[in-house]
Amino acid sequence: MTRIIVVANQKGGVGKTTTVANLGAALTAMGQRVLLIDLDPQAALTATYGHDPYNLPLSMYSVLMSDTTSLARVIRPAGVKGIMAIAPGSVDLASAELKLVNAENRAYRLKRAIDQNQIPFDFILLDTPPSLGLLTLNGLVGVTEVLVPVQCHYLAMRGVRALMETIWRVKRRLNPALRLLGLLPTMYDEDSIHSREVVTELRAVFGPKLFDVPVPAAMQFAEVAVAQQSLIEYDPDYEGVAPYWKLAEAVLKNDPGL
Repeated sequence: MTRIIVVANQKGGVGKTTTVANLGAALTAMGQRVLLIDLDPQAALTATYGHDPYNLPLSMYSVLMSDTTSLARVIRPAGVKGIMAIAPGSVDLASAELKLVNAENRAYRLKRAIDQNQIPFDFILLDTPPSLGLLTLNGLVGVTEVLVPVQCHYLAMRGVRALMETIWRVKRRLNPALRLLGLLPTMYDEDSIHSREVVTELRAVFGPKLFDVPVPAAMQFAEVAVAQQSLIEYDPDYEGVAPYWKLAEAVLKNDPGL
């Protein structure tokens, strides 16, 4: 059975795209068939894998806005070896938020596309925009699991409460199958007392739902996009990606406490 995971946080710059790319690459290296879906109008995930978000004949915009464009039609190879697949995003997604406001079944467009997809995948990972708008709502309605990257900063941690409330409302009203997979501390500085305090607080609040694999703040995560691949693909032995290998193992075991 396909596991469908949305990576969400209404705050920007917390590592959503980095998490999708590197978790996807790690799962692929472990023998899983992985599809990445880019729902962010900034389309950083799409650009990471060498697809131009300004020049795509078909993208997730086409899937969400058209009843005739299937998910299979927009899927492209991802990574240097093309083992993963990606349903790319485009800048047009920025207008989708407005156009979907009065659309029929506006929150279920993505779910319909995934349900109708005939290409087999073990995992589908969704990247979402830094907002709680209709694109993120489609992500929450169309999946069964939510992974929340949380920057190791006090103000970023405070913003998690609004997301948790949104997840609870979506579960109660629109998607009873939705569950919190876990929270992932990102941009962690082991030499910073503040970073350690934030992780301690997250652990106290969320307990076993906190993935105890803090991802360090490393410029390499951003720089490697020039090579059009994730850091795990570029340098799988780099110490900074060790948390993503452990995260993939934990996700496979469905155990945040690993």
